[in-house]
Amino acid sequence: MTARILLSLITCLLAFSPVSFAQDTLQIDFNTFLNKALDNSGQMKYQRQDVEIAENQIKQAQAQRIVPNMRLDTQHGLVPGVESDRTDLQEDEYYLDPNLRNNWNDWAIYTKFQLSAVQPVFTWGAINKAVEAARLGAEAAQYSFDAKKADLELRLFDLYFSYVLALEIERLLEEAQDKVNQVERQINEMREEGDSSLDESEVFKFEIYKSEFEIQKAEVEENMNFVKETWNYVLRNEAGDVFEPQVRFLDPVAANIEPVDFYQQAAFNNRPELKALKVGEEATETYITSLKKQNLPGLYLAGYVNFANTPNRPRQSNPFIQNNTNLFTGGFGFTIRQKLNFFSIRANIERSKIKLKQASYAQDAAKDGILLEVNNNYRQASLADVKVEQTDEALVTSKRWLRQEQLDYDFGMGEVKDLIDAMRKELELKLQLKQRIFEYNSSLAKLNKSAGIPLTTLITN
Repeated sequence: MTARILLSLITCLLAFSPVSFAQDTLQIDFNTFLNKALDNSGQMKYQRQDVEIAENQIKQAQAQRIVPNMRLDTQHGLVPGVESDRTDLQEDEYYLDPNLRNNWNDWAIYTKFQLSAVQPVFTWGAINKAVEAARLGAEAAQYSFDAKKADLELRLFDLYFSYVLALEIERLLEEAQDKVNQVERQINEMREEGDSSLDESEVFKFEIYKSEFEIQKAEVEENMNFVKETWNYVLRNEAGDVFEPQVRFLDPVAANIEPVDFYQQAAFNNRPELKALKVGEEATETYITSLKKQNLPGLYLAGYVNFANTPNRPRQSNPFIQNNTNLFTGGFGFTIRQKLNFFSIRANIERSKIKLKQASYAQDAAKDGILLEVNNNYRQASLADVKVEQTDEALVTSKRWLRQEQLDYDFGMGEVKDLIDAMRKELELKLQLKQRIFEYNSSLAKLNKSAGIPLTTLITN
């Protein structure tokens, strides 16, 4: 495996949270692998919170439509009673006694409730615009989430087929091991027969090749262990199942590379990053409209209810005289509200307009970056396609070469050196072909991702 593949596996590991697992093995296709990995991804769970926060802002804006301002205040305490020296006054007429005084020997519990509410009646559509701005903001957050998800899906694509590549390399090394064993048996037979044509220098070269081959086997084994552990980590589950790819052979994706302008146009139409910026710009425009309408006079219906009770403080019968410790009163009516902090209002609107320009510039910058990304990925995919084709042709030639060297050696006309060179070249090209098929599939996945085309279309094809 190359260092690039290992790096992609490590990056996938970082997107997930740890959990233990057991050893029941199941084979799964790419779509199942993708869904399970996304469900386990701590990164996706973290990014999802941004969407939920944006959706919560919609609810907050909608809550402004129905009684957005309702308040209940309560007061509690101990207060002294009152006493009057006038015997001609009833308790509800104590307000007529100018010499009324506190009775410090008579204490009671004081309780007061104050309830007030305001209901918007006409606000020039400011609330509806605020709700619409919040809805657009949530839509932009969802597109941003989709962009993060697409990045992770690309890494998971490489991870899935890294396992398939590792399986292919294991099989190739097993085939190569059989050929190495065959040559070794032939050398031993020649030694036992005392064949004078056996060159000891060629035997030494073969022994060196065997040592190098063992190093390759050890590297492949460690890489396979790493891939398996990464899979177990990414696909962990409560049942403790261990998974393997259902695909056992690595072949080029059956999808033709379209002209570059196809991917460029698809990117401008499909990339979630561009959609997020476009919708974000609309949200800012709507928010500015809402701000302007909020600064106009609004008509509201307001009401209140006050209730207080203290047993030792009698309620007074005169409606113009209120005993704040013992009363029940209320009312409602229409009110007009106008914000007068004009400088703050103007600054807030100007700030939003700057953000609107920023969103427009961000779209232009994103389009430039996406265009370069598509062009670069298109170049890499096209080059990878050529490498696969040419490496396959070279492998066909190397197989003919090895077959010829094997026949020459069997009839005593060939040399060990030539046979080893042919074996080494065939193994090298087999490994190289599988590696380049992996790189081709990966580059095509990157091209589709940069164009906003779902990766699952590659698997479907």
